[in-house]
Amino acid sequence: MDTTAFLKSHIRTVPDWPAPGVQFRDITPLLQDPRVFRVLIDTFVHRYMEPSLRPSVVAGLDARGFIIGSVLAYELGVGFVPIRKKGKLPFTTVEETYELEYGSATVELHTDAVKTGDRVLLIDDLIATGGTMMAGRRLLEKLGAEVIEGAAIVDLPELGGSRKLLDSGLPLFTLVHFEGH
Repeated sequence: MDTTAFLKSHIRTVPDWPAPGVQFRDITPLLQDPRVFRVLIDTFVHRYMEPSLRPSVVAGLDARGFIIGSVLAYELGVGFVPIRKKGKLPFTTVEETYELEYGSATVELHTDAVKTGDRVLLIDDLIATGGTMMAGRRLLEKLGAEVIEGAAIVDLPELGGSRKLLDSGLPLFTLVHFEGH
């Protein structure tokens, strides 16, 4: 079995959650089995050890991006930066608001989280509409960092987020694609 199929076989689909008609892609089984978690992290590590893709920092999006991003940063020997939901960071922050299907949300980043010229890998568990990753990218760029790539475990291409991110010029790397949401 190839890596993509192996990982996909460990993602649970929960029908009608959080709303009727939604097929929720639950990554927690990937994290529960140490062998599967190792394969997941190693897949990202091998990609980002490549000198042309090597980041100077990993930024993880609240909250599941923290799980993958912090372990990946540790394995790569680089720093980790959390991009949090508004009101969760104690120091001076910059913020970015983005649209959701019904309303809006705001994410924040400490003003000293990255430096001008830092090469940042921006990571989350899943790309749906792309709003969170786009907002995270804008925050990092406000502080002078270069987002070298966006990464996620799961892409839901039917929701248009990956297309929106690619059209904006952000290179993407995802491991598993699910058609139908």
